[in-house]
Amino acid sequence: MGVYERQQKEKDILAAAIKLFSAKGYATCKMDDVAKEAKMSKGLIYFYYKNKEDLYMAVTRKAFEELKDLFSKTLIKGKGKKGIEVITDLVENYFIFTQQHKMYHESILNFMNILGMYNDPSLRKKIDPLILESTNFVKLTEIQYEPAKYGTQMISLGVRDGSMRPDLQPEITFYTVWTMMIGYEKLKGPIDYENKELKISGESWKHGFIKLLHDMLKGTVQGQKPQAVQGSLF
Repeated sequence: MGVYERQQKEKDILAAAIKLFSAKGYATCKMDDVAKEAKMSKGLIYFYYKNKEDLYMAVTRKAFEELKDLFSKTLIKGKGKKGIEVITDLVENYFIFTQQHKMYHESILNFMNILGMYNDPSLRKKIDPLILESTNFVKLTEIQYEPAKYGTQMISLGVRDGSMRPDLQPEITFYTVWTMMIGYEKLKGPIDYENKELKISGESWKHGFIKLLHDMLKGTVQGQKPQAVQGSLF
């Protein structure tokens, strides 16, 4: 079997898994289902992915690659724009991504939870050993910072061009913005629920979210040189 053919079969298996995980959920999906969807024998599936956990880590890796591409393309297409405009484009694109690729986003958040446990020796033992043995898990630990690198560049751009506060520390600021974006996505369901008591619509909340983000990033003073204080956000 040639290299191209092997790569194509890997892509076919991954595409089948993504389709099934999206429709049925990871927990209820079986490798037999993936084999049937991919029109391959289960033995061949196991040749490429050791187990369902390894396959799920491969799907998660694909999700991070798609997210990285979204961040990268937003930055590239924002050439000539102010940093505050580029980060606003990112927020809009991220919200579209979470709605169009819910399973991807869920797998990304799940990996973040796993990584949090992995970083704590007392919790690491609670992680499924099959996940830790996955080569895709190892790759994920190496690439999971890549989207944030582009986000940090957007904040740095805004600080340089004066569209954002000069005292912002780019990495801390971007991770704070990303936290807000994740929170928005997680709370969208309750906000959109018709029988809620809160008098707020999804559209008004989105407008308010972006306005608050701008106020946070712009601040009340523009054009001052940054102070030599590490980790300053506000």
